[in-house]
Amino acid sequence: MFAVLLVYAGLIAGFLGLVSILKPLMFVGLATRGQSAWLLGGAVLVALVGWHLPAIETRVATPRSHLDEFVPAYQFNEFHAIRVNASKDRVYAVIKNLRPNEILLFQTLAWMRRFGKRGPESVLNAPDNVPILEVATRTRFLLLAEEPEREIVIGTVVLRPPGAQPLKTPADFRNSVRPGFAVAAMNFHVEDAGENTTLVTTETRVYAADDVTRRRFAGYWRTIYPGSAFIRRMWLRAVKHRAESVGS
Repeated sequence: MFAVLLVYAGLIAGFLGLVSILKPLMFVGLATRGQSAWLLGGAVLVALVGWHLPAIETRVATPRSHLDEFVPAYQFNEFHAIRVNASKDRVYAVIKNLRPNEILLFQTLAWMRRFGKRGPESVLNAPDNVPILEVATRTRFLLLAEEPEREIVIGTVVLRPPGAQPLKTPADFRNSVRPGFAVAAMNFHVEDAGENTTLVTTETRVYAADDVTRRRFAGYWRTIYPGSAFIRRMWLRAVKHRAESVGS
């Protein structure tokens, strides 16, 4: 998270510095173009430091979920949770059937991530009326594990060496932990949290198998993290809204 903060501090300061070179922004204390140039240079340096900070590896000591089994070690992750006033079976059914058009700004952020290009169907170019997890598992993602009314895990390769074959089975996913590869998995986990209340969590983990791949992925992850985290939160909020809606 600290690296992400550095990256965005640098990007925001760099934007202010660049604008102020064209027209000094007196209200932020940039009275001259010289000051603005210094700010721009410093901001670029801060962003570069954020992009290149080493990624610390975390390893699960005792697997407690299917996600732990498939990605027991990782350098990048995000975790989000929400409480839903509905039964576990209802919530799980909603997770399986939630559509992109139910998630606030999902399609807008997906359009930005693909730079406005159309391209083939994928999670970032999903039809509005098809469950998003269905789109994921018939395009780039594999269904790694599913335990009904408890957990579902999907995974993909985010970086691979030239000529490497696409993943076709969960075993392929496990075997891709070798130099040149970076794999990512995401889960949804549900558990009882009291009478007619369910705790829903979602976690995304990425494991890069070597230092070069880790450095390549770090810059990308630290740039897209705020948008990715926003989508995950809106995804959970959409699950809550639909599960709690009468007659949904």
